[in-house]
Amino acid sequence: MQRILVLNSKGGCGKTTVATNLASLYAGYGFTTALMDYDPQGSSMRWHSQRPRDNPVIHGVRAWQRSSGAQTSAWQLRLPPQTERVILDAPAGVSGQQLVNYVQRVDTILVPVLPSPIDIHAATHFIKDLLLIGKVRTAGVRVGVVANRAKKNTLVYQSLERFLKSLRLPLLGTLRDTQHYVHAVERGIGVHELWDRRVEEDRRQWINILEWLEDERVEMTAQQRHAP
Repeated sequence: MQRILVLNSKGGCGKTTVATNLASLYAGYGFTTALMDYDPQGSSMRWHSQRPRDNPVIHGVRAWQRSSGAQTSAWQLRLPPQTERVILDAPAGVSGQQLVNYVQRVDTILVPVLPSPIDIHAATHFIKDLLLIGKVRTAGVRVGVVANRAKKNTLVYQSLERFLKSLRLPLLGTLRDTQHYVHAVERGIGVHELWDRRVEEDRRQWINILEWLEDERVEMTAQQRHAP
């Protein structure tokens, strides 16, 4: 089982976009996939509730919910047998010991970042916390960054690239600022599941991210290759 945490201390950076699209991508490739929503806003589970029944199955867990007692309901966190990939959508504002606890439970962390001066500044401090407080490199946890709603040919985007290069962190993909993601989330699907040739570039970005996560080359599925 591989556990992938989607995390950034700042809200509104696209955590749910990354978590839901990644879960649907893994499910589409035949992995037994679970999506655990730790954010009390419940955005990932709202997306999950809209997912069509004939699309590849994703096991959804409302991990933020508490029972009447002090402990999280065990049945809510129980995963299907042979679960292969678990995507954790973390809440905003994770820091200190809570950050350490998350890091200790996962194999990989994806950090979505908006390419704006404010977001890059916030991401700078958060990634330093991951390295110093979370000790991700000591723990053997891989960290990759995904630029969200980005335009590559901008000074801000170039600033993000320089920052990541200075920390030796990979920029895995660039999610375009497009309504395709809006249309997908409304239907409970991933952008790569849209039957529209105009999302070809978006599909390829997700293939790049998947290849880094799996550390191997990934071919598009037949559905992706023959989308009209």
